[in-house]
Amino acid sequence: MAALSFRLHRLAYGAIALARKAALGLTLLLPLPAMADPVTIAALGDSLTQGYGLPQEEGFVPQLEAWLRARGHDVTLINAGVSGDTTAGGLSRAAWTLTDEVDGLIVALGGNDLLRGIDPAASRANLHGILEAAQAADVEVLLVGMQAPGNYGPDYKAAFDAIHPELAAEFGALLAPSFFEGLEGAAEPAAATPYLQPDGLHPSAEGVSRIVDALGPRVETLLDRIH
Repeated sequence: MAALSFRLHRLAYGAIALARKAALGLTLLLPLPAMADPVTIAALGDSLTQGYGLPQEEGFVPQLEAWLRARGHDVTLINAGVSGDTTAGGLSRAAWTLTDEVDGLIVALGGNDLLRGIDPAASRANLHGILEAAQAADVEVLLVGMQAPGNYGPDYKAAFDAIHPELAAEFGALLAPSFFEGLEGAAEPAAATPYLQPDGLHPSAEGVSRIVDALGPRVETLLDRIH
């Protein structure tokens, strides 16, 4: 009886071992969950994007990149902001900003057009050209809006304020209503004085943090489109 019991035990052990090997083989054959590829996003803009008046790590692009990475996104942001740039300057840089490594583009331009009182039709044409270049490069875009102050008159304001939403609709781009959306009373930079630098135009480090908190989820939507 002992010999028979031993043989039965060996048979049972062998069956279990075979079952485990079969299960392991099946597991190895099953496809593994796909990992998201690293993404590169270029931020094309002016001094607001460039991080004017702030230490490098406290600027818009580094803070946004850190915010996204803290939420688990494998993303690199390229700072393509140039202080003083208008939409015309952005258009002139669009082609060499949209390199093969760039998967997405944040366009935040128009503030300097307003400061110079540039014809809204010219600003629209320049932004249209940037979106055309992104479309040709098969790059997804988040277009960040900008609102004109009232001192230019109602016609100018209406014409300028319509540029970003209408172009976003035309090209199927994502739209953020305003760069300053995250600041309290954010319709215009002057309404958010506590979060601005002494010049009254550029956000402080805390202001940038608030801007990133508001804009970050829209960039996450951009990442979803890229993936």
